[in-house]
Amino acid sequence: MLNIQNLTVAYDDTPVLTDVAVHFNASKITGIIGPNGAGKSTLIKAMLGLIKSQSGTTTYNDRPIKQLQRQLAYVEQRKDLDLTFPITVFEVVLTGTYGKLGLFHRPGKAERKASLAALAQVGLEKFADRQIGALSGGQLQRVFVARAIVQQAEIIILDEPFVGIDLQSETAIMTILKQWRDAGKTIIVVHHDLNKVSHYFDDLVILNHGIVDAGTVADVYRPANIAKTFSQDLSNVLFSGAEGVAL
Repeated sequence: MLNIQNLTVAYDDTPVLTDVAVHFNASKITGIIGPNGAGKSTLIKAMLGLIKSQSGTTTYNDRPIKQLQRQLAYVEQRKDLDLTFPITVFEVVLTGTYGKLGLFHRPGKAERKASLAALAQVGLEKFADRQIGALSGGQLQRVFVARAIVQQAEIIILDEPFVGIDLQSETAIMTILKQWRDAGKTIIVVHHDLNKVSHYFDDLVILNHGIVDAGTVADVYRPANIAKTFSQDLSNVLFSGAEGVAL
C-alpha cells in the first residue's frame, strides 16, 4: 500500500494542499479527479519529493518512498517536457533500464532488446529513431509507457496522460495499465474526463485542496460528491447520462 499522511503544500505562503491523508492500493487503478487548481499535480509531485512540502510523509509498504525510487515510474504532463531535447524515442525508452544497472554500467544487448520489445508492445517500433519532438501527443505518451514497461516498476504514476491524445493511444495505454493492475502493481492516474471514471478506475480520489472523498469508484463517484467538488449543474449533467464532460 502507498500511504500519504499529513501532507501540506503551499506556494508563496498560499496553501494548495492541507493535511492530506490518503492511501493507494496495489492491484488497483486509482484515478485522481478535481477541478482545475485543486492540487492534483501538486499532490503527485509532493508525494514523489519533486517539490517541497511543509509537512507530511509518503510510504510504500511502510518504507519511505525516497528509498524506493527504482520501484517508481512517473509519466509527467506533456506541457512539462522539453520536446526540443535531442533524444530519440528508443533512447527515451532505454533510460528506463538505467535504474537497475547501477553506477558505471551501460545498457547492453538485453536492455536494448527489452526496449525494442516495449516499443513494439505500444505499437511504436517504427518510430525508434525519431526525435521525441516529432511525435504526436498520443505517440509521446505511449513512449513513456514503454519506458515504464522496461523499468519494471511496482508503482506507476501518470499525470493527465490522456490530454490531447488520440483514441487509439488512449486505448493502448489503458490496456497496458490493466495488465499492470492484474500483475499486482499500484497504478495512479490524474484524470480530467469525468465520463470515463467508471470505465477506467477501480478506486477514486476526489481532491479539492484536501480529500473530498476516497475509496472505490462505486462508493465515491456519486452525485453529491461531484456537486460538492465541482458544481450541481455538472453533477446533473454527468448523472443524467450526458457525455462529453471533461475538465
